[in-house]
Amino acid sequence: MRLALAQTDFPVGQVGANASRIVELACQARDRYGAALILFPELALSGYPPEDLLLRPSFLAACEDALADVARRVEGIVVVLGHPESRGPAVYNALSVLRDGRIEATYRKRELPNYAVFDERRYFAKGSEPVVVDAGGLRIGLLVCEDLWFSRPLRETVEAGADLVLVSNASPYEADKPHERDEVLARRLSEHPVPLAYLNTVGGQDELVFDGCSVLADRDGHLHPAAVDFEEALLLADLDPVSGKWTRAAWPEAGDETRFALTWGALVRGTRDYLGKNGFRRALVGLSGGIDSALVLAIAVDALGPENVLAVRLPSRFTSDLSNDLAAVQADTMGVRLETLSIEPAFEGFLGALGPMFAGREADVTEENLQSRCRGAMLMALSNKFGHLLLTTGNKSEYAVGYATIYGDMCGGYAPLKDVYKTEVFELARWRNRDGEVIPQAVIDRPPSAELRENQKDEDSLPPYEVLDAILQRFIDREMSRAEIIAEGFDEATVMRVARLVFINEWKRRQSAPGPKVSRRAFGRERRYPITSGWS
Repeated sequence: MRLALAQTDFPVGQVGANASRIVELACQARDRYGAALILFPELALSGYPPEDLLLRPSFLAACEDALADVARRVEGIVVVLGHPESRGPAVYNALSVLRDGRIEATYRKRELPNYAVFDERRYFAKGSEPVVVDAGGLRIGLLVCEDLWFSRPLRETVEAGADLVLVSNASPYEADKPHERDEVLARRLSEHPVPLAYLNTVGGQDELVFDGCSVLADRDGHLHPAAVDFEEALLLADLDPVSGKWTRAAWPEAGDETRFALTWGALVRGTRDYLGKNGFRRALVGLSGGIDSALVLAIAVDALGPENVLAVRLPSRFTSDLSNDLAAVQADTMGVRLETLSIEPAFEGFLGALGPMFAGREADVTEENLQSRCRGAMLMALSNKFGHLLLTTGNKSEYAVGYATIYGDMCGGYAPLKDVYKTEVFELARWRNRDGEVIPQAVIDRPPSAELRENQKDEDSLPPYEVLDAILQRFIDREMSRAEIIAEGFDEATVMRVARLVFINEWKRRQSAPGPKVSRRAFGRERRYPITSGWS
């Protein structure tokens, strides 16, 4: 039997457009490639995750109408389609089998994730029964995403007579997730040997980025190479029902599957889709000559093309010639238009206006932040005037401890590095330079500085980033206690200070732009701590 898997981006809320795309792909799989069945991702009809759209009766009704429309319009191929299903007061995360104009069967997701970025129990009721249907001379069982991470759904599906199991997924990327998926697949198939096709959606949706990387597994547990990452593809494979082995007919494989290659793919895809799906064609980057803005510029160019990116230098009295020169070198190397606007007139204007109130007080962090806010205001003005989306350049280390100026360098509509620690910023820059220098080596080598006062260095205010990030990864991503971190040999005073900074800067993060999740615990929808709290 020839199976088609639609590793395709289905945007949230675009129900009508998604339905048309589903019909188009089903007909293509049938007419051009001779597929007997096509599998679509989890909640493909509505897009994933639709969140509180699922609380609107009109949205659920539109999904129901679109499902019936797809069933009417496609014949000659079995369609297995993910969609929200409303049944009285209950709503299910469903997978329906469409055949010859009708809805033949519906499987309802049984294991509803309610951790990290997932809160499916807020919206969905749990299914309880396996579903197995006949197609192409085989008995085919259905699962949805989280179902595969538990033994019971697959076991009961095999016991119900499945010769083949199809798994429809919307599984977001995070570092090391592909390896973890492979381990789960291998474990499940060792328990219940059966040929299996694992389809994952692709594309960016707000903070989430879906990597594709769909997988085939033979009955003996052999995993075939994953499909291409972060790209759409109509995948085709033939199953030998006797041996239970797959032959890949059209299966572009993933390329570099190292951690930084996949993370780069997530950052680029997330940035491209956030702009495109929100109606922006061009991006704006404040290019300082430092490592963070250099990396954001490279991401923006890879996502949108150099012709769609504008870089702006905003020097002050404290900006070094080296910073200006390095920004110019990178913009020229990447073919990006570069403009220069001094913040000095705006800064002097603010100092003059505030002078009577500031009289008799020494300059301090207030004046430093004021420079950053001049830059933020000017960049936002350019964004408003020309319709470019401003990409903010802060990284996870800075957001964690509040080393960022609210209404200043935190201004922007999307934050590509929001879930990337500073030490990872350097690693990604080196990775991006692997085939030729895009980010000037001098940018990578120089000590990080906000350049808001004379001879300023980040390490004047923070522990060395190697130490800071090691503590932050334990405290945030691994949720270790301060005592546990100290027991691993970290300085007690430093650990206590870093933890306090994380807690007291929650208010800043609540006001920050969204950015792509690439780690185990991203700020935003995945990590929701109270702003006002007695816990410290």
